[in-house]
Amino acid sequence: MKNKFHIYGGSGFIGTHLVQQLLGQNQKLVNLDINGPVDQDQKSFHFNCDVRRPIPEKSAKNTQTIFNLAAVHRTPGHLSEEYFETNILGAQNVCDFARENNINTIVFTSSIAVYGTYEEQKSEATLPMPDIPYGISKLNAEYIHKLWQKEDPTNRRLIIVRPGVVFGKYENGNFTRLINSLSKGHFFYPGRKDTRKGCIYVKDLVDLIINRTSEAKPGIEIINASYHPSPELSKIVKTIKQLTKSKSHTITLPSKLLFMASWVLHRVFGLKSFHSNRIKKLMISNDINGEKMISLIKPKYGLELGVKDWLEETNYSQNKKVY
Repeated sequence: MKNKFHIYGGSGFIGTHLVQQLLGQNQKLVNLDINGPVDQDQKSFHFNCDVRRPIPEKSAKNTQTIFNLAAVHRTPGHLSEEYFETNILGAQNVCDFARENNINTIVFTSSIAVYGTYEEQKSEATLPMPDIPYGISKLNAEYIHKLWQKEDPTNRRLIIVRPGVVFGKYENGNFTRLINSLSKGHFFYPGRKDTRKGCIYVKDLVDLIINRTSEAKPGIEIINASYHPSPELSKIVKTIKQLTKSKSHTITLPSKLLFMASWVLHRVFGLKSFHSNRIKKLMISNDINGEKMISLIKPKYGLELGVKDWLEETNYSQNKKVY
């Protein structure tokens, strides 16, 4: 009997690409999300589902694998309790659903935010020390999934994927802002050029998590999903400028000036995108060791081909922007 996948958060950025990839492989799936799908071709596979509530049994029959991508993730931008309510309570409800319906495989997308914010490189063996509500909520969600697996360790398998900065179509995050800024002819390095940014193209991430559902054995597997070595910000900017043929000027703004500007723009004008925590994140490396991922699966794209594919998918040559 063919495996059927339950995808929680299948209407989000990563989930949309995961659903698209699985449908392309003629896999059976259900997308359970509080939001409707971005891609209207995926509408017939969507069921409205709020993971903050107990999950009904609809369409559970024959399901063998759960992808739990449901999360509140943008930081800053939410109250602390919103991260905990969705990310922790959601994990508990997903694990309860798996338990009640004898589903033995869960893939959980966590985050490198569980490691905390500091310069040193982080591997899967690094002690997690989250320092923001989002990272704390994700680490607690990991523990909930681990408890589920340890209830039946000879049959259950748990794959925890900790992605770096994920970029690609529908991202609407840091890479989107970077490309669109360069297309407008300006980009300011926040304090320094040499910060390392652990990152991965969304299609490479999806390939990884699909691959692990077929390869992983019972037990717990943790994988940093990030290219190795983590590229410096200057390399990312150079790659984007070459691919977009941007003649944009780049300058480095002093950190003190950035923090002063963020205080004024956030406190006086209420602009959340200039929150000091976001400025701090931009100025500190998230240097992620991705050697384990590379040993498991050879990325099809990588940084340069990933950006190139994204530009082509969003018709950048005509629109001069990505989404």
